[in-house]
Amino acid sequence: MIQNIPEGVDSKFRLVLLIARRAEQLIRGARPKIKTERALKPTRLAAEEFQENEIRWDYGEEGGVLEPATRERRRGTGRGRGGRLLARLRRGASALSQR
Repeated sequence: MIQNIPEGVDSKFRLVLLIARRAEQLIRGARPKIKTERALKPTRLAAEEFQENEIRWDYGEEGGVLEPATRERRRGTGRGRGGRLLARLRRGASALSQR
């Protein structure tokens, strides 16, 4: 795992958020920036990419990883197992707030 915070990242908390955003891009189909000898899970691969300074990022509207959206391929409705769960949780939260 990452031992040192990459240059330009101001805190370990931001690094965790950036790795999570990059992992999300990888899950959606973005191509990895590094080659590995064995298959890695998306979060581990994202962490390795940051460790090798292969990822561009900036503070911005999204405050995250700068990767072109065209590299991501669409799969279905974008509501895989995690997406369906998140949508269900959001619906439940909005139903509770209306009561």
